[in-house]
Amino acid sequence: MELNIKDTFNKELPADPILENTRRQVTKACFSWVRPRKTTQPEIIHVSKDMAASLGISEEDILSETFKNVFTGNEVLPNTQPFAMCYGGHQFGNWAGQLGDGRAINLAELEHLNKRWAIQLKGAGETPYSRSADGLAVLRSSVREYLCSEAMFHLGVPTTRALSLSLSGDQVVRDMLYDGHPAKEKGAIVTRVAPSFLRFGNYEILASRQDKETLGTLVNYTMGHFFPHLGKPSRETYVQFLREVAQRNLDMVIHWQRVGFVHGVMNTDNMSILGLTIDYGPYGWLEGYDFGWTPNTTDHQHKRYRYGSQPDVVLWNLYQLANALYPLIEDAKVLEAVLSEYKEAYSLKYVNMMRLKLGLFTEIESDELLIQKLEEILHATETDMTIFFRNLGNFKKGSSKEGLKIVQDAFYNPGEVSGTIEKDWNEWFTRYDARLKKETFIDKERKEKMNTINPKYVLRNYMAQLAIDDANKGDYALIDELFNLLKEPYAEQKTREKWFVKRPEWARHKVGCSMLSCSS
Repeated sequence: MELNIKDTFNKELPADPILENTRRQVTKACFSWVRPRKTTQPEIIHVSKDMAASLGISEEDILSETFKNVFTGNEVLPNTQPFAMCYGGHQFGNWAGQLGDGRAINLAELEHLNKRWAIQLKGAGETPYSRSADGLAVLRSSVREYLCSEAMFHLGVPTTRALSLSLSGDQVVRDMLYDGHPAKEKGAIVTRVAPSFLRFGNYEILASRQDKETLGTLVNYTMGHFFPHLGKPSRETYVQFLREVAQRNLDMVIHWQRVGFVHGVMNTDNMSILGLTIDYGPYGWLEGYDFGWTPNTTDHQHKRYRYGSQPDVVLWNLYQLANALYPLIEDAKVLEAVLSEYKEAYSLKYVNMMRLKLGLFTEIESDELLIQKLEEILHATETDMTIFFRNLGNFKKGSSKEGLKIVQDAFYNPGEVSGTIEKDWNEWFTRYDARLKKETFIDKERKEKMNTINPKYVLRNYMAQLAIDDANKGDYALIDELFNLLKEPYAEQKTREKWFVKRPEWARHKVGCSMLSCSS
């Protein structure tokens, strides 16, 4: 297995001079040297062949002992030096100080077909940033990350990717619900891939320590490798850098809202500087359309990271990044202007995204009211987001009286759609029909376009849990089935219609299906 190694992060940025793998505060450095922990009986249980090809890894390579050993942490690639990143972060709105790669180890950077990739193992052992944890991960969280990151890519959502899912062969103790009942679980490792794993927290930690020199070095490195079009570092280009980071994260969160994805733990250490979805922990997919829903049990009381608040949280996090960059810019008004642009752009982009979900391809001012009325009535009774919007594509101009029938499969409790709720729905479909008549596309063309915006298949939590349950018994067939299903989320896939259904009632309150924690 020959890879085109092009390491930059650990060659161009300052390293932690202490080589011992002990928990500590790391200063004046962007990373610490560390090697993955060797495992007892490593086993590769699934590989994304598409991602492997993007890295220059052949199918023959995938079957080799070298592949298994490298991507389970038992062998280090020649001429590389693994490391863990140093970063801080705001967690649930509070500054948490140094955090860092507590269970992630960066193996190398490589280049293939003019694209650069950083490769990282998640769950490969302790680092100086592990604090009181063991640096390991369990099978259930690893299955979820592996499946979801690849599913998000095929949905068209900016995301980190996954190369492989492995068993370590070791047991890991976890208290899944933090309720005082720890238990042994199967240890696992996910190989994650992205152009870079830099987070807002990488910059925050340096600013918090008033280490302007290292902060400038890191920002210059970031711009040089990932934003070269901005030109040479200066106050002006630093502002442009923040503007582009804001734009990328805005695009990302608009996609989240489009497909009904809820991240669950949008701390600043989980925000990518490249605007990628990163760190798949207690995420979830909307079943019933509900702005107030969050899958994270830790956030159950305050719901800081609920679905409807995600765009605002991105903005809050961008304020923290702006504060971190302030020492290099020293102009608060300019930074505030960039953040104000985000607010204005979000309103426009959200409405435009919702127009596309509704099959509206021209702009009319009254569209905002039509969207608002729809969101209100979607909250009136439990309505499945994915099924509703997908089936709405079957609506035909002039058939407003058939509207409810077309989307009826999306209602969890059809009996509730009566009286005032039924009247509101019928009124909305009448307005929707009138609006569609102002569009030029015929019904068939509109449906085809809507079906490229509204997915038919998403990784509902109960689906992932079924795959986890089987995997814990040594059966990985469902992981493969879901992996392939989610590679074509917008296609009809007639032989896989069983996955185009509402969440089953048995999953409503089941751990892993409705309740998730940060435990991994």
